[in-house]
Amino acid sequence: MRDLTFRGADTTDTATLVGLYDGAARWMLERGIDQWKPGGKDARHFRRLITSGAQEVWLAEEGAEAVGAYELWWDDEAAWGVRAPVAGYVHRLMVRRGARPGTGRALLARAERRIAEAGRELSRLDCVTANPRLRTYYEGAGYAVVGELPGKVAADGSTYGVTLMEKRLF
Repeated sequence: MRDLTFRGADTTDTATLVGLYDGAARWMLERGIDQWKPGGKDARHFRRLITSGAQEVWLAEEGAEAVGAYELWWDDEAAWGVRAPVAGYVHRLMVRRGARPGTGRALLARAERRIAEAGRELSRLDCVTANPRLRTYYEGAGYAVVGELPGKVAADGSTYGVTLMEKRLF
């Protein structure tokens, strides 16, 4: 995707990030996918990640328009437990509806490059077990299932199942 550029998000981007999240959530609901809910992540969520230093938030732009974003975490104890620092964890891969085909894969590839640049050999993610289409998407991008976590705890205290996936980068 020649015209796609990436940059670290800053606190002035929180409204854009919320819009990308809510747009993806609405798309899921319209297709009967019970995963994200509009309003599920607000500006405080993204501001906290951007300013934490422990996670990164990246925006993809085509020209001056934001077409996607993702979060990159350097640990994920809630899903993966305590692990050696050999992986980066991709979260909330978001693509604006109407973006060029392949935008999601370009976002994922950029996240993987960032993880490798940090000297980590694995890209990890988890996806809701009840969303087999998403699992197939990640398998098509080279991710392998390495486990299941049937009781991941959500922010509201509810639990849901996730499939743990990883990809070796080097």
